[in-house]
Amino acid sequence: MSQQTIQADIRGLQQAQAAMNRRIAELKPAGALGQAVKRAGLMIHRYVLGITHVDTGALRASHRIEINGTKGKIYIDPNARNPRTGAKTAAYGAVEHARGGAHAFYTRTKHEYGDEVVRAVKTYVSGAMK
Repeated sequence: MSQQTIQADIRGLQQAQAAMNRRIAELKPAGALGQAVKRAGLMIHRYVLGITHVDTGALRASHRIEINGTKGKIYIDPNARNPRTGAKTAAYGAVEHARGGAHAFYTRTKHEYGDEVVRAVKTYVSGAMK
């Protein structure tokens, strides 16, 4: 068995370390990953608003978005009420969504728009990592 000799030196090590540190910083909540979560959340929220069926507008107006670092959620405000009936929109929203098909605003968003959101996030993060 022959032995191989590997030669290495430290030229470029500082530049490589600096590049790695920049990439690590972009994966933190304040970096590109956190910004990507915000962008994705806003994209999804906007889409949900656009496809939610409207009678009084209370259900559409009760969709909320919360972004916390690298996590986000979109939900129906459990305290929001229909001004005409006084009913909680979260209860009505669950019934409406469960009707399925065109009424299932969250499921539709995932199926109709999810791939586009993923592509946008990948493009944003990969651009920031260069």
